[in-house]
Amino acid sequence: MQARTEAGSMSPAELGELIGAFNEVTSRLQGSHEALRAEVSRLRGELSEANAQVARSQRLAALGEMAAGIAHEVRNPLGSIRLYARMLVQDLGDRPSERGLAERIDAATRTVDAIVQDVLTFSREFRVRREGTELHALVTRVLESCRHDGVPGWKQVGVACDVDEELVVDCDESLLHQALVNVVRNAYEAMAECPDRVHELRVSGRTDGSGVMLAVEDTGPGVSPEVEARMFNPFFTTRHTGTGLGLAIVHRIVDAHGGRIRVRNNQPGHGARVEIEIPASGAGTAGDQPARQEAVA
Repeated sequence: MQARTEAGSMSPAELGELIGAFNEVTSRLQGSHEALRAEVSRLRGELSEANAQVARSQRLAALGEMAAGIAHEVRNPLGSIRLYARMLVQDLGDRPSERGLAERIDAATRTVDAIVQDVLTFSREFRVRREGTELHALVTRVLESCRHDGVPGWKQVGVACDVDEELVVDCDESLLHQALVNVVRNAYEAMAECPDRVHELRVSGRTDGSGVMLAVEDTGPGVSPEVEARMFNPFFTTRHTGTGLGLAIVHRIVDAHGGRIRVRNNQPGHGARVEIEIPASGAGTAGDQPARQEAVA
């Protein structure tokens, strides 16, 4: 039997080779198609997340403008009330009962003034002035500040600082100090909710060359799914006191650095871990991208 029956026809071996090549090309095209679909899906997800962040930033900006206006209007008469309350305290020195009432009015005005100050801090524009900052020294100052502020339960909490003394973070030192104080205070307050445990607060820091990642870990009750979704929203709090602006201000500071903040539970019911990533100045311009918020149970 001849290998070719007529001119131009292929032998079975050649036909098999052609079919094999066709199947290989088809398989590669199918793989490329699936990879493209996955990439399109990923890009759509990132676009949706970016749009949501832009919309959130716009809402927060509008809310900040409104809150700032209200805070300024409250601050002026509040100053007068506080002044008159102090005058009453002095004038009622020989009348203890009435003096006590005036002192309570003065204390209440201080509380309201603190709330107004938080609102103004949240609503103002954060202008980041980056400089090389020794992270270990910064964390030490943060921990000392929280102790001196009398954060509830800090004397019963062991503290561990796992930060290389030579590690330098490229940041606005005063803003990052404020953000870390708010995160550490929140961790102390969370641990105070579980007085029957032996508690430890751990602050760590590391770098991968593109920036610095800070982590604050507590041994409190952890973060529920309901709280995760709202914990960085302004005026949201699970505590009996406070304005609910502390973590919202943290988010804005991280946002201004072009960074990312992430919250995860260590173990169910055994504490939370807050991670703050601050990119180096060459990795992005401060404030030109929204801080990405992630919460992992």
